[in-house]
Amino acid sequence: MDAFTRFTNQTQGRDRLFRATQYTCMLLRYLLEPKAGKEKVVMKLKKLESSVSTGRKWFRLGNVVQAIQATEQSIHATDLVPRLCLTLANLNRVIYFICDTILWVRSVGLTSGINKEKWRTRAAHHYYYSLLLSLVRDLYEISLQMKRVTCDRAKKEKSASQDPLWFSVAEEETEWLQSFLLLLFRSLKQHPPLLLDTVKNLCDILNPLDQLGIYKSNPGIIGLGGLVSSIAGMITVAYPQMKLKTR
Repeated sequence: MDAFTRFTNQTQGRDRLFRATQYTCMLLRYLLEPKAGKEKVVMKLKKLESSVSTGRKWFRLGNVVQAIQATEQSIHATDLVPRLCLTLANLNRVIYFICDTILWVRSVGLTSGINKEKWRTRAAHHYYYSLLLSLVRDLYEISLQMKRVTCDRAKKEKSASQDPLWFSVAEEETEWLQSFLLLLFRSLKQHPPLLLDTVKNLCDILNPLDQLGIYKSNPGIIGLGGLVSSIAGMITVAYPQMKLKTR
């Protein structure tokens, strides 16, 4: 209960909760639309999705400042690759949130001289670049983690080989792909924050890929991806130790 209270008291926590609701509505609406007699339910889900999406805008107004602070922090990362990827990713997030704020200003009627489609496309581009750079960072971290797991396993096998009675099925030859997938599984299993961050970014990137026409998806896939991403985000907000740290 204390963790839930701390979660809902945070702006990011409330945003993640609203986001999960929004994408759940999108997913349910996609599943129910083909079924007869569900028109009223689909309409209610569509209205709820729209209302939640509008409500999320209020939580995101301060995200520009948070993205600038994240950029300043990433500049001081000791490792070159994360420093470069995260700094560029956060700069793109700053521009994305600026575009998002401009779209919000137009949606509430504060101004009418804004090309909605133009700014929406700009926002999607910068969101896409941010996620792509974040995934490059994740891949780099995964490669480092795989090297660590490989080295640890080699040390254990070397130590165990001193015992003539020790045998292991793992010494048998396996296909390269199977060995790689097993190593990847072990690496991510030992590093849950990296697994969460990778899953979150992979799910998030589905939306801009669809908006930009790079890879078209249906609302069901985007809704499912958004829901999984939101749950991953909620975990990192509720349990800060699950957030991938910058070295």
